[in-house]
Amino acid sequence: MKIRSITIFDKLRLPLDPDQIAELSRRTQTATERFAAAGYEVQTVRLATGLLARLAPADAVATITQLEALGNAAGFQFISAGPAGDCLPVVPELLRATESVFVTSRIVTPGGRRIDGAKVRQASGVIKAAAKIAEGFGNLRFAALANVGPGIPFFPAAYWEGEEPAFAIATESADLAVQATASAADVAAAHAALQDLVTTHGQRLQSIARTFAGEAGMPFLGTDFSLAPFPGAACSIGGALESITGSPLGAPGTLAAAALLTDAVQRADFHQTGFCGLMMPVLEDSVLAQRAAEGRLRVGELLQWSAVCGTGLDTVPLPGDVSETAIAGLLFDVAALAIRARKPLTARLMPLPGKGAGDPVHFDFAYFADGGVLPLGEAVEGALSDSETLALTPYHAL
Repeated sequence: MKIRSITIFDKLRLPLDPDQIAELSRRTQTATERFAAAGYEVQTVRLATGLLARLAPADAVATITQLEALGNAAGFQFISAGPAGDCLPVVPELLRATESVFVTSRIVTPGGRRIDGAKVRQASGVIKAAAKIAEGFGNLRFAALANVGPGIPFFPAAYWEGEEPAFAIATESADLAVQATASAADVAAAHAALQDLVTTHGQRLQSIARTFAGEAGMPFLGTDFSLAPFPGAACSIGGALESITGSPLGAPGTLAAAALLTDAVQRADFHQTGFCGLMMPVLEDSVLAQRAAEGRLRVGELLQWSAVCGTGLDTVPLPGDVSETAIAGLLFDVAALAIRARKPLTARLMPLPGKGAGDPVHFDFAYFADGGVLPLGEAVEGALSDSETLALTPYHAL
């Protein structure tokens, strides 16, 4: 198990203050040293803000590129500018002008019951425009958020609205699921083994973090122990799921397996924050990517599994000619599930220019495995396409 990120959250002053950003970095580096001394590899340190929503569109690109320069110089590998708000139309330009900045758009506000149809359509346009950046790689740094609150340490979801800084931990821990499922005699034993592993590591991380928080005078929000993968069989959530079902992903029982692993994480005893579920990013998991290349995965199945586990649709490779209408329909689906299930979901969709369903996918990026483009049915203009708001009631509130 590794720490994917120590994410520090801060509102940041305007105009941007290099000394403030440097001080945040110093605190993060100190925290990194504490975790490293305890045997945990920290892969990245990240800075998350809500800055973009506070900017006028005319100022957005210049200010955020300045933020990237200051943040990178201070040692932050990745930076979240937060939900775009009124700056959403300039997001494609912003993505072209930066390399390490992540941006999002809210299509359902946290705790909300209304899908913002206008934001859905705008986000669809951004996804199509960002597909032209680096052969589709630009969409790695953009996501639509449905019912996602501040303080989640995983990117691209991370943002902040508080007045004072805070920090949280994101793990890369799919290897714990592989370990638990490979050695278990049955599913009950796998559930118990994973719950025990997550509790053990979660409490160790919590102890270190709380000690540091007291010294730094900065609140610890908790650990998002989502079972995030890394390309390779030893850290594949897809591999863990297939160990449970005994069949390739998509076979009957896959949803139950996903629910079992998520339940084990959420039953574990530690200071939890964020999603704390099962991450199924298609291109970040070697087994998921392989099943996509084999034509075994479908977008609808991924969203269905999200109902009982993780973060939504993540790094999903789509045909390059997918229409904005079809993307918008998919975002409506994600938003509807987030409201009805009363859970946070994201959509990070990656149309790939010149590629169609079934075509191979390769990016020269350490966090991606080779995969295949998933099919997505075409959509036509209808009543949903023109909807400004769609009000829904959470299922268990009926």
